[in-house]
Formats: sequence, structure tokens, C-alpha cells
Amino acid sequence: MKKIILLALFILPFAMNGWAQEKESITIKHLWEDWSFYPSYVPGFNFMKDGKHYSVMGKVEENKRGIVQFDIVSGKEAGAIFSTDEIAFSSYSFSDDEQKIMLETASEKIYRYSTRANYYVWDRKGEKLSPVSEGGKQRYASFDSKATKVAFVRGNNLYYTDLATNKEVQVTKDGEVNKIINGATDWVYEEEFAIDKAFEWSPDGKKIAFLRFDESEVKEFTMTYYTGELYPKLSTFKYPKAGEKNSIVTVHIYDLEKKEIKKVNIKDKEEHYIPRINWTPDNQLLVTHLNRHQNHLTLYLANPKNGKAKSMLTEKNEYFIDITNNLRFLKNKQFIWTSDQDGYSHIYLYNMKGKKVRQLTKGEFDVIEFYGIDEESGRLYFQAAVEGAMNRGVYWVTLESDELHALHTEKGVNSAQFSSTFQYYVNTHSHATSPPHFKVYETEGNKLVRTIEENNSLKERLTKYNMGTMEFFKFKNTDDVELNGWMIKPSNFDPSKKYPVFMYVYGGPGRQTVMNEWGGSNYMWFQMLAEKGYIVVSVDNRGTDARGQAFRKSTYMQLGKYETIDQIEAAKYLGKQAYVDSTRIGIFGWSFGGYLSSLCLAKGADVFKMAIAVAPVINWKWYDTIYTERFMRTPKENNDGYEQNSPINFAHLIKGKYLLVHGMADDNVHFQNAAEMAKALIERNIPFDEAYYPNKNHGIYGGYTRSHLYNRMTNFVLENL
Repeated sequence: MKKIILLALFILPFAMNGWAQEKESITIKHLWEDWSFYPSYVPGFNFMKDGKHYSVMGKVEENKRGIVQFDIVSGKEAGAIFSTDEIAFSSYSFSDDEQKIMLETASEKIYRYSTRANYYVWDRKGEKLSPVSEGGKQRYASFDSKATKVAFVRGNNLYYTDLATNKEVQVTKDGEVNKIINGATDWVYEEEFAIDKAFEWSPDGKKIAFLRFDESEVKEFTMTYYTGELYPKLSTFKYPKAGEKNSIVTVHIYDLEKKEIKKVNIKDKEEHYIPRINWTPDNQLLVTHLNRHQNHLTLYLANPKNGKAKSMLTEKNEYFIDITNNLRFLKNKQFIWTSDQDGYSHIYLYNMKGKKVRQLTKGEFDVIEFYGIDEESGRLYFQAAVEGAMNRGVYWVTLESDELHALHTEKGVNSAQFSSTFQYYVNTHSHATSPPHFKVYETEGNKLVRTIEENNSLKERLTKYNMGTMEFFKFKNTDDVELNGWMIKPSNFDPSKKYPVFMYVYGGPGRQTVMNEWGGSNYMWFQMLAEKGYIVVSVDNRGTDARGQAFRKSTYMQLGKYETIDQIEAAKYLGKQAYVDSTRIGIFGWSFGGYLSSLCLAKGADVFKMAIAVAPVINWKWYDTIYTERFMRTPKENNDGYEQNSPINFAHLIKGKYLLVHGMADDNVHFQNAAEMAKALIERNIPFDEAYYPNKNHGIYGGYTRSHLYNRMTNFVLENL
């Protein structure tokens, strides 16, 4: 008691004389109600074809919403492209010639990416606004190359509207909910291959290629929504769980002139996936084919006249192959392709016979994102982890040389968006303790043109709050593998004291939490916990991204095993530090992180005092085919891998405090996981805490939901760690 009084008397004079400024405390209300620490973002630029302008949505006149054009260099407004008070549109896109605009209104989400909406076309020459269809909401309304027609999906069938005659043509007629889907994807393709639109116009506008999903034999999953009515609302959809039947997916081409559909003939009796379809510049269809194990990929080139397909490129991997959107066709009948065939993710040049021309990037680093190619200069632009896994830079090489040229390599994370002519680009940069800034550069010479946003107001605001010190560290596990981590210490950290540690984990395949970038609201929550006397730590275990194939795919067939070992060993390493109380180490994660935090509390029962698991997978047999089998194969092939790495089988080992959180309308990781885990704990009379959110999906948000959740988690940490 005397020490506390003396400390207060010591600090007071500094405050009175201005030598020390009293800081404010971060609260949950700041984070999830007032959004006090939310940085200003610049919306994605819709660059115009002239390469000198970009367009954005906004207020044009009083009571009118529109699309405004701006000069890239000066940032000055260059006039309104469109304005209306007739419809409230939420997004837009241009036709290839930019003379027509597709406007999306009354949009409603279906799953993660998919939506349905009412679409309108604005004809800039005729100054006419027309609905695409009046037969009900549409999905993925898209212009053909000449903007004379618009294709869309409704009721699981593919349609198109002739804009000259306003005539609507129904291409397919067998679409049926939970049975047949034409032109859109099923749930698992959307979630795991990030594709929801499943049709493409040919470059000449004469044909439409589309995928057909027969999900008749896929088993159904039902979610319950509590609406306040006498009986809850049920939502039933097809969800293939690991080892179960998938949709049968076939490729078809519709000829608008002949009004006939040709099936693309791919002779494969084994189960497979078709994650992408792309038209070549000369109107052939390229079909990406992947076996069910996802370790054998084939690019088929299909003749649209007869549907015959021939193999053009084949790639095999002893683990699995990731699907990307990096395919680019060049004018000289070559194409760009990315692959980790040499042990790292790199860019390759192929000819249209599938023969490798050359490898365009080389080195012990991963290319993270391919931005595009300026064929006039022969330069390819991309983001890569050249400066280590925690950083990202923007680079270019040429078609003729693999010599690496840097545009931006400032410590932290850099990402770029290029204008249509590649003359300019916007670079976004942040690091661990600084929110993002956005700057326009001239690509040639990498000359700064102007600064759009630096988030100075947020930076100034942050100085008013107690902010702990953030530092990066490395340690080696018992297999001599070096792992990256970060640590936030309290602002008044005293190395002679012992602090509890709160670990944050995601740890899933190809993802990272240890990045030198602005961490948003979670980062500020961690700062709030640090202010309350906790050291907050995150460690990237084996299986995470940007360290090459061997590191990223080392968890194959044993998903969760090495990740859990690494997190437990990280906790033990921290426990040996002089300033850490090894009896007070907790762990928190969401989704895959919730899965790992559950497994750590069980298998590391003597290490972890508590765990918070939000929306966790509890048994891999209950998760979807594409994701789970990519890393584990099927339960029939790898039952031991499933059984030894599913938390429900180790629930009996849990000794620490456990908070289990789940959204009851989670279409991704089903509430079934939380219910079964709760059941297993109850059967063993193991106490635990739970927080379930009715009608909330995997993200658990909306209204005061996030505030409620983070208050719940904060109190759990304060009471149990």
C-alpha cells in the first residue's frame, strides 16, 4: 500500500508541470461502436481506359448520386459521368468501350461473395436508363464485348437480354434450387475456390461458356434463424463434408446464333473440380481441371464449335496445387502462369502448346500477387515477399529477363493498383504501428505524383492513448525451424516484473498473423489488453505463408499437428523469459485459430491456463470437401490424421478455462461444431463458458454484436488469466 502511495506522489508533479501527459484508456466502445481507430481508406480505383482518369461513386448534385471522374495526376474532378435520383445503386461497372454502365441496386448477400440484385444499364450516348430484367432479381449481370447484350443468372438458370430489342432469352431451363445450378457455383466452390459467377462471354460475343452443377446427391445442411415469429425460419442448402459426394460439374458452351448448347468433352471418370474457365483471345475456351486430391492440374483447350478438348498443360505436386487468378493471355499467343514448382511461388511464361518458354521470377521468395503485364514495355508487375515473410514489396521484371526491379520495398507491407495503361499506380503502405497511407506514383522512374491519404488524424489520435511497445522476435522450435512472432508489451513495462501472456493465433494454411502491417481493430484491442497488464503475442507456425512450399505444405495430411506443437513450444519459450509468468499463459483464435486454440488447451493442458475459441472447427470430418481434402485427403484415406488432430477427441484433456463462441447461422463452420464440443465437455463434466449468437454467420457482426462479443472476451481474459 505504501509503495502505491509513493508512486502516485512521484508521478503527480510531472503531470502538474506538463512533464508527463495523462493518457486516455482504450475501450471496447472506442473499438466497435465509435470506430475511433478505424483508418481512412481509399476505395479501389476504377481506372478509365485512357489511363489518365479514374471514377468513383459519390454525390453529384443535391439528392442525386452518381459517378464522378477524376484526374489521376492532379486529383481534380473532371466531370460527372452519370447521375440519378431514380435508383440508389451500390456498385457499377463499365462496358469494354465505356459507353454503357452496369448499375447494381437493392443488392442482398447470399453467401461470402454471392449476391442477387436488380441491375440497370445506363446508355451514355442515348442517356437512357433501362432495367436488365423485370422478372426478378438477377446475379452477375455482365456485358458482352460489344455491350449489345447482358447475361445473368436467375433461379439457377442462365439468361441474356438483347439491349437493342429488350428481348430476354432463357438459355437453360433445368435450374432448380438444391439440385441444378447453371452459370453460378455451389456453396463449396464459392467458399474455397473464390468463384461465384460461373459463366463467361466469348471475346467475339457470339458464345457464352458456363458451368453446370448437379448437386442432386450432395447432402443438405439446415440452419435455423430466429425471427421473432412463432416458428423459426429454416435455411437448407447443399454442403459436401469431407469424404462425401460433391456436385457433378460440367462445362457447356451456348451458341447465340444457333441457339444450341455444346458440352465440353473432358474424358475423366474420376471425381474432379473445374475451378476456372477462361476464353483465349482467339475464342477458344481454356478449362482448368483439378483432380479431387487437388494435386494434379490440367489446362484443357476446348473447341467451341464441337466441344472437343485437348490437354495443353499439366502440373503435378506431391502435396496440393493452389488455384489463383494469375492466368494472363498475351497478344503473341503466349500466357503468364504462376506456380511453386521450383519450391517457391514464381511467374512463368508458356506458349499456347503448353511448353514452358522461361521462368520470369527466381529466388528464395514467394510471389504473393500478380498485378498484370504492360505488353508495350514488356514489364510484369507483382507483389512479393523478397524482404522476408513479414514484409511485402512491389516489383517488376521483363519478359526477357528475371532481373528484379523494385518499385516499393519500404519496411512493412506495400501493395499497388495500376492504371489501365500502367503509366501510374497507387501504392498502399503500412507497418505494424502505423496505419496505411496512399500515394500516386508515375511508374516510369517511380516518381511520386501526389499523396492521397496519410491518416495523419488517426496518427495524432493514437498519441493520446496508452500504447504498448510492439516488437518482432524469432525463436527456434525443437525441430530447429525458426518461427516469426510479434509481442506487445505494456507501456509501463518493467522487466523485473512477471506478466501474464495472451497469445493470438490463426495459423491456417497460407495465412499469416505476423506481418509488419497495420493490424486494425484487433491490434487496438491487443493494445487495450496490454494496458491492463498483459503481454500479447502472436507466432506464425509451420504451414503459414511466404516462406516457400516446404514450409507452407509441411502440415500436409496432419493438419493441426505441427501447428499445435509450434504454438505450445512458443508458449514454453515465452514462459522461460524472466518477465513472463509461465503459469498465466492464454490463447485466442477465430476460425482456424479457434480450432488451434482449442487443440492447444487440450494437448497443452499443462502450458495454457485458458483459451478462447471463436467459430472453431472441432472435427475436420464436419468441414467441407475442397478445403479439408486439399490438406488431409478424405477420412477414408487418412482417418488417423483426422482423429489425431480434431479437438473433440481430446476434450477430456482440458483443464484450463475455456470460452467457446459461435454464430448460430454460420454457413461456413457450422454451429454443429460448437454444439458437439459442448456435448463432449458436458459428458465429461468439464466446466466451460459459452457465447452463442443467433442469426450470426462466421464473422459474428452487425449492430452491437462485435461490441458484445469483445466485452465478453475481455472479461473472460481479466477473470481467468
